[in-house]
Amino acid sequence: MSRLGTETAFEVLAKARALEAQCRSIIHLEIGEPDFDTPPSIVAAGVAALERGETHYTPSAGVVELRQAIATYLRGARGLTVDPAQVIVAPGAKPIMFYAILALLEEGDEAIYPDPGFPIYSSMIDFTGARRVPLPLREANEFAPDLDELRSLVTDRTKLLILNSPHNPTGGVLPASSIREIAKIARARDLWVLTDEIYAEILYEGEHRSLLREDGMADRTILLDGFSKTYAMTGWRLGYGVFPWPLVEPVTKLVTNSVSCTATFVQRAGAAALGVRPPEVDRMIEAFRERRDAIVRGLNAIEGISCRSPKGAFYVFPNITGLRLGDSDTVAERILNEAGVACLSGTCFGRAGEGYLRLSYANSLQNIEEAVHRIGGWVVQSSRATSRT
Repeated sequence: MSRLGTETAFEVLAKARALEAQCRSIIHLEIGEPDFDTPPSIVAAGVAALERGETHYTPSAGVVELRQAIATYLRGARGLTVDPAQVIVAPGAKPIMFYAILALLEEGDEAIYPDPGFPIYSSMIDFTGARRVPLPLREANEFAPDLDELRSLVTDRTKLLILNSPHNPTGGVLPASSIREIAKIARARDLWVLTDEIYAEILYEGEHRSLLREDGMADRTILLDGFSKTYAMTGWRLGYGVFPWPLVEPVTKLVTNSVSCTATFVQRAGAAALGVRPPEVDRMIEAFRERRDAIVRGLNAIEGISCRSPKGAFYVFPNITGLRLGDSDTVAERILNEAGVACLSGTCFGRAGEGYLRLSYANSLQNIEEAVHRIGGWVVQSSRATSRT
């Protein structure tokens, strides 16, 4: 148990709630969940399933209708040929991460993961007893991996490579050329790849390209996705993985041994979401685009902060080294306590996140503009205080 890490966003949320309980005004930019309601058509499908009495066990891998809907969606949206029997449904996308890493790694193995990156990657690698090998993502490279560096990190013990595009926390998107080269590396070194595509639909330019489309990758790639981000269904807990055939039966056993199955009415809601795309989804993405532009513009107007415009997801990852007000942990803590804005230190996502903050713009435009105003005012006051001392 001591090898398990955590997700700091929930710890910061608890601190922010405690401040609110003291009648402090806090703007929440720490949690990565859409602030929109689940589209009514999806809710109606879930309610209808409940009213039909669909409250019983299902097969561990999921109901046939949802697995078929997922395969059909992936063929139309991403050009992937997937047998529905390769799809395993879980209560959230995070369990797919858990199952894949647990199924593939053991002591003596090595796994390469993005740094900065979603903290559960490194947590789960540690949990298996394998050695985690961070792959630095640098701002100078638009937070895409350096392919020569990736090649140098692969050893005879490397078993798994984890990718995430669009990327949390930076909003970076892997270019098609990098995806092709990564596929070549995986084939040449006989690597398994876990491709986390939970933000695939939240893209502001171009189209999403999955590693699973590359030649020879279907037999070595696990695709992870879910409904939380695209359909504002975080609390519904619905995710899925597409697994190569040798992993389907073992991972299904892991589901049986851990959660038994995913709630039936939730699966019916997911099938409805994929069957007819709710118009609210596109409106949500357009709102995210407007918010992205506003927060990037506002942060770049603050002396000492520079912020790239993310190509996907709903996070910005501003560089704060120019502030000279302390490390990332210190700055994030002070912004919460002194400015009333909850955000995350870049180091919550790995050592390479030092010098950055992560702010989620899954909040109203009005709140985002107020948050930037508060941060700007805090920077001015803090800089003055520093200069006086």
